[in-house]
Amino acid sequence: MSGTLYLVATPIGNLEDITLRAIRILREVDLIAAEDTRHTAKLLRHHEIGTKTTSLHEHNEREKSPALVARLREGESIALLSDAGTPIISDPGLVFVRQALDACVQVVPLPGPSSVITALVASGAPPSSFTFVGFPPGRSNDKKSWCLNLAAETHTLVFFESPHRLRATLQLCLESWGDRRVSLCREMTKMHEELVTRPISKHLEAASTPRGEYTCVVWPASSADQADLALPRGAALLAEFGQITENSTSRRTAVKEMAEKYGVTTRELYLKLEITKK
Repeated sequence: MSGTLYLVATPIGNLEDITLRAIRILREVDLIAAEDTRHTAKLLRHHEIGTKTTSLHEHNEREKSPALVARLREGESIALLSDAGTPIISDPGLVFVRQALDACVQVVPLPGPSSVITALVASGAPPSSFTFVGFPPGRSNDKKSWCLNLAAETHTLVFFESPHRLRATLQLCLESWGDRRVSLCREMTKMHEELVTRPISKHLEAASTPRGEYTCVVWPASSADQADLALPRGAALLAEFGQITENSTSRRTAVKEMAEKYGVTTRELYLKLEITKK
């Protein structure tokens, strides 16, 4: 009988974020195919796992996959790991998995950490319908096309971006999508974890230097898609506006702040306030 290929989700930062089942499987398999064996070695040492490893990354996957599949067909079991999170999500491994499936090898996914889901649930963006779009293209013209193609999407978007490309990407997003709210997440589950949610323009105005890979959660363009942040009505609207006004330098600033929070224009908010007062 053939062995089993296990797709094992590993921590995205904190080494304690791994399931008991994942630890057991990593100890029991014959081989661990890791994106970076040096990175994986830290996780294995932390959990006292002595299983042999081999590298499987984007530059050698097509070359090494047939031999690994042959080992699976001979009855060995292999665990596939990316550097962090769930394998294959913007990481190598898809070629290996497809060849294993073509060879009728059993493929078993082990659920666990995912930076996409972690960022999404912490962002406050509507989670009921979202699209993960990986990394934007590196070339400027390709990235412009990428942004324009996604401009019509009406639900939450999630993508990854490197620090040295972040500002350029956000600028193109602003030009293509308007000033949407975006949650920038970095170092998730680590000591210096950071999640900042604000309009794209405010991110661009920030003086901080981007560091580390970012998971970006883009809020929907329409406030109608933001059911969990629907604009209050009646007395609740006036009460919240009064509270914001007390903490703001001016009424105009309060209107702008509240409009940004609920994804409406300042004109829309002014009209709602005037109607409510009557």
